[in-house]
Amino acid sequence: MAITCRQPLFPTCYGTEFTSRAILRWADQNEVPWHYIDPGKPQQNAFIESFNGSLRDELLNEELFDSLDDARRKLALWRYDYNAIRPHSSLGNQTPLEARRTLEQFEGSAPGALAQNDRPNYQSQIRRLSL
Repeated sequence: MAITCRQPLFPTCYGTEFTSRAILRWADQNEVPWHYIDPGKPQQNAFIESFNGSLRDELLNEELFDSLDDARRKLALWRYDYNAIRPHSSLGNQTPLEARRTLEQFEGSAPGALAQNDRPNYQSQIRRLSL
């Protein structure tokens, strides 16, 4: 699997205790500068902070997990809802799935902008899950 990064640097809010040697080696081999955001400045990495807040408020604070399988199942359901059902104001009140389809229609204006999913039956697996 190839990992690509088009950003001039890779911001992270986690300190060195959460950084693996593998990701640092990858960043070095791909000439991607590793950048820690300033302590107490989550707005420097606003996209992930927004996502983390949604995940925490809507799933982690609301659910009890009986097992690792239960946690995986509930996370898959939440992820499907987040990406395919719920509109996001930052995407013009489209779901991320709808926004992706819109961008795919205009791929010529941003070639290579979309992440590729190497698992073609990913959505069908998610739909089979239920509470």
